[in-house]
Amino acid sequence: MQLASSMALVTGGAVRIGRAICTALASRGCGVLIHCSRSLREARLLARDLAAKGARVGIVQSKLDEPDDIERLAQAAFETAPGLNILVNNASIFNKESILQMTPRSLQREFQVNLFAPMLLTQAFARGLRQGNAPRAGKVINLVDRRIAGQEAGCTPYLLSKKALADFTTNAALELAPHITVNAVAPGAILPPPGKGAAAIRDLAGKAPLQHRCRPEDVAQAVVFLLEADGITGQTVFVDSGQHLLSGR
Repeated sequence: MQLASSMALVTGGAVRIGRAICTALASRGCGVLIHCSRSLREARLLARDLAAKGARVGIVQSKLDEPDDIERLAQAAFETAPGLNILVNNASIFNKESILQMTPRSLQREFQVNLFAPMLLTQAFARGLRQGNAPRAGKVINLVDRRIAGQEAGCTPYLLSKKALADFTTNAALELAPHITVNAVAPGAILPPPGKGAAAIRDLAGKAPLQHRCRPEDVAQAVVFLLEADGITGQTVFVDSGQHLLSGR
């Protein structure tokens, strides 16, 4: 896919990894539709910076808590950017909850934002590309997590939501072919949690074979690669300095 003639919706695109993805896409001439929920100020600042560099950029604000939110987001995205042909499901939440700590409400919210929202948004995106005389080609990238390669105690709802999203990626790749490719990127510990310092990354990351601290830009580079590769679908690229290779050891 030629990114210079494309338009991408990036959920959670105003901050952190999402911001890096938007910046990388815009640098290649791709139009960017920045989705945000609460980070409207950050979205506006990013949009201003990208527009100053000549990028095609827009903003859509929506929660991801209910199915109606997803439908409104998809409708607004296609109305704002009729040429939309890329979806990056980046937005997610992380609550460090064990099985004994989780509640029905926290479990529902984790799965709603991390799994159901990407699934329903992918459905709406695929339907939008089928409008007209012939289906348009499109690409979907799901952001999962290097934890999907193994098990980890203490974050069961999050882990299961990301594992399910990884399975959805491969199944959707089969079902939506040949017009839409669906791939995933699995980051390791990239940024500390909000309010935490860099030491949190060292504490949480664990051993990494490459001994390289991955950055948001590394994740964005993997996203760009998968978008430009027309012969790849149903794949997950780990951006974790090789940590997933140690899962289960």
